[in-house]
Amino acid sequence: MSPPHPDVTSPGTDSWGTDPYANALRNGHGPLFLRRTDGWLLPLDVERWCAGADAADLSALRRCEGPVLDIGCGPGRLVAALAARGHRALGIDVSEAAVNRTLRLGGSALRRSVFEPLPGEGRWGTVLLVDGNIGIGGDPAHLLRRTADLLAPGGLLIAETAPQDIDERVRVRLDDGRATATGPAPSDLFPWARLGTSALLRYAGPHGLHSADQWDADGRTFVSLRRSRSVRTTSQTPDTRNSAAVISSQFPRNTSGDSPLAGS
Repeated sequence: MSPPHPDVTSPGTDSWGTDPYANALRNGHGPLFLRRTDGWLLPLDVERWCAGADAADLSALRRCEGPVLDIGCGPGRLVAALAARGHRALGIDVSEAAVNRTLRLGGSALRRSVFEPLPGEGRWGTVLLVDGNIGIGGDPAHLLRRTADLLAPGGLLIAETAPQDIDERVRVRLDDGRATATGPAPSDLFPWARLGTSALLRYAGPHGLHSADQWDADGRTFVSLRRSRSVRTTSQTPDTRNSAAVISSQFPRNTSGDSPLAGS
C-alpha cells in the first residue's frame, strides 16, 4: 500500500515514510490501521504484505502481461513473485522502508509517487493497484487517468476493489493502536478512497479503461481493465522521453531491450 503524493494532497505523506508505517514494515507485522476522523478503523494487513504472494495474489499475477508496474508496492512481495515468474517488474512506493524491503527481496523498486514522472510512461503492459491502493490520493478519477497514461495502448490495469458496493472519500491518519491523549494534528490527516467494483468501472470508463475480467479469490475482489488503443496520452516530458534509459537501470541486467515492452 502506498500513500498519496504531496502534489495531490499536502498532508500526511510523511507519515508513510516514518512511524508507524515504516516500523510495521521493518518488523513485519502490525497492528496498523487507517483511522477516520470519526474514529472508525480500517485494519491494514501488514503481515500479509510482508509474507510471500498468496493464492489470491497469484490469481492476479497470472493475468499480468508484459512488463509490470506495481503502484504502492509496499514491502515488495508482488514484485518479487513476478520476477520469479520471469516478468520484468518495477515497484514504486513513497516509503523508503518499503523500497528497501523490496530491494532486499531481489525486486526492482523506486522511491517515487505515481504522480511524479516515472520510467516507461505509456509503455507498461500491466499496472497493479492492489491492497487498497485504488485509494491513493483520495481521488479515483485522477488516479485512473494517471494510470491510463502509464499503460501502453491495449495494456491491462489489475485493481483490487472493496468487496462491498462502496464509493467513499475520507480523511484518515495512520494509527498503530496506541491510545493518544489528543486528536490527530491536521498535518497527520490525508485523503483516501475506497471503491467497490461498480464504482471503479464508473470512474475508469471515461479514461479509456474497460472491464476485461472480474473475480474473487480468498475473500478478495479483483477487476482487470483493458486500456483502449485509441486513448490520447499526455504530452511527453523530457523525463518520459528519456524513460527507456531510466527503466533499463532499474531492472536486472539480464533483461534485454530498452523498451519496457521488450519481452515479458
